[in-house]
Amino acid sequence: MIRAAACALLLATPVLAQTPAATPAATPNPFATPIAAEAGVIRVDVREFAAIPDIAGVAARMMKLVPEPGGTRYFVNDMRGPIYTVSSDGARVAQFIDINDPKWGIAVQSQGRERGMQAFALHPQFNARGTPGYGKFYTWSDVVDTVPAADFVPKGGGNTHDTVLLEWTARTPGAGAYDGGAPRELLRAQQPYSNHNGGDATFNPYATGAEANVLYIGLADGGSGGDPQNHSQDMASAFGKILRIDPLGKNSRNGKYGIPASNPFVRRDGALAEIYALGVRNPQRFGWDPSNGKMYMSDIGQNIVEEISPVTSGANLGWNVWEGSFRYAARGVDTTSPRSDPAMTYPIAEYDHTDPLMTGRAAVTGVVVVRSNAVPALRNRILFADNPSGEVFHVSADNVPAGGQDVVQRVLFNDGGQARTLLELVKAKNTQQGKTPAARPDLRISAGRDGQVFLLNKADGVVRLVLAPAR
Repeated sequence: MIRAAACALLLATPVLAQTPAATPAATPNPFATPIAAEAGVIRVDVREFAAIPDIAGVAARMMKLVPEPGGTRYFVNDMRGPIYTVSSDGARVAQFIDINDPKWGIAVQSQGRERGMQAFALHPQFNARGTPGYGKFYTWSDVVDTVPAADFVPKGGGNTHDTVLLEWTARTPGAGAYDGGAPRELLRAQQPYSNHNGGDATFNPYATGAEANVLYIGLADGGSGGDPQNHSQDMASAFGKILRIDPLGKNSRNGKYGIPASNPFVRRDGALAEIYALGVRNPQRFGWDPSNGKMYMSDIGQNIVEEISPVTSGANLGWNVWEGSFRYAARGVDTTSPRSDPAMTYPIAEYDHTDPLMTGRAAVTGVVVVRSNAVPALRNRILFADNPSGEVFHVSADNVPAGGQDVVQRVLFNDGGQARTLLELVKAKNTQQGKTPAARPDLRISAGRDGQVFLLNKADGVVRLVLAPAR
């Protein structure tokens, strides 16, 4: 892993963001050995924790679960606009807010699988009366309205919709439903294409002091395929980046949010001061190791490689010059000189789309670093998943790998004495619900309290809690 200072020095020399031409070495299958189907499998129990309501007969499109700071509830969102509260035991589910309600004047763009409310975050001071963050939470959502001027504009493509960061302020945070007014817009990005637009938006749950109040935002490369505008390596563009802001500050160009003085490029000419890391394609989810503060990201790949990568201040994750450990080569990757640019930060684990465990498509998600004994078999493991197949994977959090697929091992779920994937559990639940069994679960993983691990999906409306196997 590149240290922050060294990375910033290396980045002083601009990286030319030119897509390498495919060569005879280009391959759609860089990993000859498949992920082991049985070796290294961790089997755990899972129980249905909560049921999130359908909308018009269609299962909740769950993206994220967040523990309530200073409270006992959990919050879960549906991409189409609602955010629900869930009691600590999972028995009570109530709608806290629907940001798509016409009274807010916000029309969530939720067509297709990839658009909608990408993420939300509760300010760490959400329940701390008398603090600046009291009652505040943030939604990172695709919206229909493209009339307001965008803060970040792509270098090409169309104007399909905008992705907007909104700040909401509840008068009574602990109330059953949101009782505040209309939201305040912090920033807006104009989207040139309809696919992979947003990403995660989250506070580091293990941070203290000023760092605890800093919001990390994933903004994808703008969509289409291959980053056609070369956004990800362009330091003047917010696209293809992880941004880091103080949502309660005012020193941004639009005066609506703050830019931490510790951001790595605040004094670099021609670079956006909001940038924390660059070279990402579709930064789905972030996770931190509670034992050492290391940050990880799941970044959805183009056609070949899915990756879990470390993120440090100023890091260049490589896209669109690199896809995982290999040079990007359109419909393949060039395997001749893997991981050969010392200025790049490469994955700790990766897998390819041709692996037999995949279901024709692949898209990585995660990341949860488990350090508690809540489920002893998962302690000191980094968990992530593939959302179309419903496969859950683990690698070591102590002996962190240096890329590759051979280190990736499976997590399976006990079900009547059988080992199941999440997709198999979802299909069985769909049958109980009288619905057609889903072809894919669109899995997400979220961390709860005290080492809890929750599994969300978009096919059966069930939040599942991972448990230690019953003796």
